[in-house]
Parts: sequence; C-alpha cells; structure tokens
Amino acid sequence: MKKKPIVALIYDFDGTLSPGNMQEFGFIQAVGSTPEEFWRMSDNIAIGQDASNVLSYMKLMFDEAHSKGISLKRDDLRRFGAGIELFDGVKDWFELVNKYGREHGVKVEHYINSSGLKEIIEGSPIAKEFKHIFAGSFIYDANGEAEWPGIAVDYTAKTQFLFKISKGIFSSRDNKRVNASIADDKKRIPFSHMIYFGDGETDVPCMKIVGMFGGNSIAVYNPASEKKRASALKLKRQGRVAFATPAVYTPSSRTYKVVCAIIDKIRADCELARLSRLSD
Repeated sequence: MKKKPIVALIYDFDGTLSPGNMQEFGFIQAVGSTPEEFWRMSDNIAIGQDASNVLSYMKLMFDEAHSKGISLKRDDLRRFGAGIELFDGVKDWFELVNKYGREHGVKVEHYINSSGLKEIIEGSPIAKEFKHIFAGSFIYDANGEAEWPGIAVDYTAKTQFLFKISKGIFSSRDNKRVNASIADDKKRIPFSHMIYFGDGETDVPCMKIVGMFGGNSIAVYNPASEKKRASALKLKRQGRVAFATPAVYTPSSRTYKVVCAIIDKIRADCELARLSRLSD
C-alpha cells in the first residue's frame, strides 16, 4: 500500500485566522484597558528599553493582571481564548480541506506558528484542529500562576518551527534534533509539501523559507481593510509569497481554490517521482 504524502498547512494566528490580536477578545477588557491603550503601553516598554516586542507584551500582561488582581493560570488564559473572533469560514475550514485531501490521496495536517500565546489559542474554538501549536507561553509557579515568560516567539524564532514540523519534532525546547542533518527523503514533511499562511511583515522570514525550498506561501488579508489588502499585494509583488487572498475560508473562497490547486500539484509531483523511481 502506497504511503500517502503529508501536506502541512501552517498558520500564523492574529490577522490570519482572526481579525484581531488574541489579547483583544477578553484579556485587555478584563484589565480595564482598550486595545489601543494596551498596545501603546507595550510599545512604550519595547521602545524605552530597546526590548523585544513579544517579551514586552508578555511583561505587560503579567504586570496588568497582577495589579488588577486577575489570575493568570493556564485555565484562565484558555478562558480568554474562548471569545476569539474568527474570519468567515474558519470553523469549518479544517474538515473542508481534510476531506479534499482524503479524496485526492494526501493526508492534511494543520499547525499554528504564532507570536501570540499558546494557552489562549488552546482555549479557542478551533484548538482541536491542530496537530501542534507552536506559540509563546509562560512558566508557572507551584500554584499554577504565571511567573515568567517561558517561550517568546518573534518573527525569526518562528522559522525554527518550520524545521521542527519538517522533521516531526513537537517540542519547543528541543535544539538538538532540529539541527541534526536529515536527508530530504527522510524528513516527515518536505518543505515542498508546506503551505504557509500569514498576514504581514512578521511572517516574511517564514514565507521566504517555505518558498525557497519549494513550498507555497499565501498572504491573507482582512477583506474589510484596504490597508491590509495593499500590504498583502505588496508581499506578492515583491515575490515573498506566491499568492495573496482575502482571509475568507469558505468553500467558494479564493483561499480554498488556491489550497486545492496546491494539493493537486503536490499529489501530481509525488506520483511523477514514484513513476520516475520505477523506471530506474
């Protein structure tokens, strides 16, 4: 029996599957701020200290929660994830693509690669759809309260997770196996079988790496924002992505048509490679 090729769909989260930042759907309101106030304070920390934007927002979350007497346990963060707003079609997207894959001879897997928080994503309505969630997280004390950043994922850190997905490594901590040399035909998921979804500049390194190694990257944009559309089209003009589509995930969407076409190509390439081996 022929082994089905695996196709990995890898998503940024904020701005890609959701129209806002995940902290904006419950946490920021709980600490008595508006999104504009919260992100301005976060930016001020980063600029004032010449610090990482990701570590700055994590520190601000920690400080604001403690000053307002709000618990920051894993379950608390997951509860904030329950209210995340999603783009049109996202909830049904995964089974839609999985079904297409089954009908066309490939296995589809979904991954998150986000600078947001894993705990919040785990509480979202779509958490169960992902093979693995690569994202930031806190370290927790003996009482289960967040006490320090454990993993901070910026735009360069995101690239390491592509290699982990390729090699079938699901530990964020691992830094040995991910750097070990593995022949391309031994990798669980070749880069040519990856489809990367992102919405902006912070996704560019991942988009470029996937494209350089034969995969496909898609810049998605909020269809309600002309600014986001212009940004996505700029990424396409610059050759950083192969496609730019509205962040609409319905069966009639351009996004679905593009993904189906890529799956068809991956399946055809695998069949051609198999036939080539038989003729040796």
